Amino acid sequence: MSLVDELKSAVTPRAALLVVGVFALQLLFIASYVGALHNPKPKDVPFGVVAPQQVSATLMGRLEKLPGKPLDPRTVASEAEARKQIMNRDIDGALVVDPRGSTDTLLVASGGGTVLSSALERMFTRVEAAERRTVRTVDVAPASAQDFDGLSAFYLVVGWCVGGYICAAILAISAGSRPANRERAIIRLGVLALYAALGGLGGAVIVGPILGALPGGVAALWGLGTLVVFAVGATTLALQSVFGIVGIGLAILLVVVAGNPSAGGAFPLPMLPPFWKAIGPALPPGAGTWAARSIAYFKGNDMTASMLVLSAWAVAGSLVTLVMSSLRRTPESERIASEV
Repeated sequence: MSLVDELKSAVTPRAALLVVGVFALQLLFIASYVGALHNPKPKDVPFGVVAPQQVSATLMGRLEKLPGKPLDPRTVASEAEARKQIMNRDIDGALVVDPRGSTDTLLVASGGGTVLSSALERMFTRVEAAERRTVRTVDVAPASAQDFDGLSAFYLVVGWCVGGYICAAILAISAGSRPANRERAIIRLGVLALYAALGGLGGAVIVGPILGALPGGVAALWGLGTLVVFAVGATTLALQSVFGIVGIGLAILLVVVAGNPSAGGAFPLPMLPPFWKAIGPALPPGAGTWAARSIAYFKGNDMTASMLVLSAWAVAGSLVTLVMSSLRRTPESERIASEV
């Protein structure tokens, strides 16, 4: 047998296409992570200003004209109102001007991301020094001492997402990536739901009682984790039911390549480039990370949008899986081996 014949026998056209797909996924992975995280800068950070009327307009004008537009400033009536808006996650920080002295107060929330709160502190140290004033920083929602750089919520959600798509992939590989009938699809979704409940509980217990990395309560994190795992798993099942084995790669593209760097984990959303900042909240890792931090540090505030996003992925994934299984009534579904 010639070398060409050996090559054709060893690498089928379908396998060659899959290798090309993996190569493209590899390059997209590098481009996405480096593109999102290589040069983080604050951009249009929602920021409150509490100042007397006679200095408010001037201060607002200076903040709006800072190089690179790092802030999106808005006036706030009082320090108490600024604290409330920070806890409601409407703003990421606030400057409270003291008209009787030379020291102003910077309110931050490191629980939403220590990188952002540190960037705000450095920024206002320079801004105030230019006016021969000083600033003291008050952390309204401090990150746990066991939560280095506020990353625990992000890594928790990443673990839940990984569990979701790997569980779905295993369910497919065990007996065909495309469900042969609706009954098989329902069984797979049921197994996934059970796995999601166990995975959600396990993650909540590890970051809470065992490691003490995140406050906020096991029950709330358990519920969130269950939804994250099921949403990612159901989406993976849906992609597999439509595209076969290629659906696993598409799930990785959606969750890992696009979702993780845009989740606001390593760098909060206001520090990401526009594309990643725009897509992050609409993908499971971003929605899950935002909700986990809300539970841990912001008394569960501002979670509605994130929970709706996760629920939409879960429902859409389940419906597509069921619909596709109803369209396939053959006794046996395609096998992974035959696809490869």
